[in-house]
Amino acid sequence: MEKLPPQFFHRDPVRVARDLLGATLVHVLPCGERLSGRIVETEAYDCPRDPACTAGRFHAARSAEMAIAPGLWLFWSAHGHPLLQVACREEGVPASVLIRALEPGEGISQMLTHRPVTRHRDLTNGPAKLVYALGLNPAQVTHTPVDSPALHLYPAPPLAPDFIEVTARVGIREGRTLPWRFLLRGNPWVSPATPSMALVDPAD
Repeated sequence: MEKLPPQFFHRDPVRVARDLLGATLVHVLPCGERLSGRIVETEAYDCPRDPACTAGRFHAARSAEMAIAPGLWLFWSAHGHPLLQVACREEGVPASVLIRALEPGEGISQMLTHRPVTRHRDLTNGPAKLVYALGLNPAQVTHTPVDSPALHLYPAPPLAPDFIEVTARVGIREGRTLPWRFLLRGNPWVSPATPSMALVDPAD
């Protein structure tokens, strides 16, 4: 199977966030071991039309960090924890998708050494949790392409609309009603965060 190329992200981050559900994220450790998981939750940020980009946890400098070429990995920090995102749209336009949760696949025993938990469902069911579990180092990954050897994505199989739930995003005050959080309905590895409301899928 071919990796998702950077060109996949040269478009509306809301569409990208939805299309990433079910995709597989793979981190290859220096020793060659693969740690992977299926993406079960995402959020879109599209600063030209997104009130969240100028309020709350965002500011002008952080928005500028997103204005890099599409298909490059980047991180932002929330409460001191790194969160993994990927740049979208054309270079110069701040837009991205945040990967919020994974269903663990390969290398679970190694993930548990990075982030010991009692319940496996708590291993990667949050944006900072998955970064730690996968052993990601932001200094090594930031601005590398999504099809790089160390950190890459494989495309999702087709998903029926009934498997996708759409809600408002989490942890923001502005733009709370935008339907830009996507998750696999009923998946136990979706983060326990509570959005402001359930919304209609913008693809419908």
